[in-house]
Amino acid sequence: MKDITIDEAAKRELVQAAIKAARNAYAPYSGYRVGAALLCGGGDVYTGCNVENAAYPCGICAERTAAAKAVSEGNRDFRMIAVVGSSVEKCTPCGMCRQVLYEFAPDMTVLCADNSGEYDEVKLSDLLIRGFGASSLK
Repeated sequence: MKDITIDEAAKRELVQAAIKAARNAYAPYSGYRVGAALLCGGGDVYTGCNVENAAYPCGICAERTAAAKAVSEGNRDFRMIAVVGSSVEKCTPCGMCRQVLYEFAPDMTVLCADNSGEYDEVKLSDLLIRGFGASSLK
C-alpha cells in the first residue's frame, strides 16, 4: 500500500469531495443535506451522502454510507474523513457514525466542515471519548 501525504491541499480537496457528495443527499424530511469523503490508505476516497426515509430509523448517514462503500470494496484502512452539512454550522458525525468509524480507526482525523468548506480538524477519539472497540470485548 502506498504512503499518502495529507497536506492542507489534500484536506481542502477532501472537504470539496464531501461538499459534492452532499448534493446527492436525499433529505426530504429534515432538509439537512450531509456529505462525507473518507480517505483511506493508498489514497482511495469513498464518498457518501445522507439518505432519509419516511420510516426514520431506516435512513443512513453520509459517514456510514462512505464507510460501508470502503469496506464493501475491501478497504478498512481509514485515515481521514471530511463531513459537511448544509448549514453555516460545522457538521460533526452523529454518535452512531462516531461508533462505526471508531471500529476501524479510533485516532483518525475528522474534518468538520460548514457549507462554505471552512473546517475544524479533530481526532475521532476526542469526539468519542472512551469509545467502545474490539479491545472492549476482551
